[in-house]
Amino acid sequence: MSTPTTEFLPENQLIQKAIKALMDVLGPVEASRFLALSREKRLESVLQHREWQETLDKDAFFDQVFPEK
Repeated sequence: MSTPTTEFLPENQLIQKAIKALMDVLGPVEASRFLALSREKRLESVLQHREWQETLDKDAFFDQVFPEK
């Protein structure tokens, strides 16, 4: 028994098909409105990294990364 291989569409085709689907279902006004919806602001990557570091248990992290043999 063989496992089916998943092939992804090239990004430009994916975008074209997605926009066409939105336009077909919602129409041009609602599709444009959907695409213009504001997204939650993402934290700046440095800030996000610093917040992650604050929750990090340094000793547990080093034990996990550098286990004693």
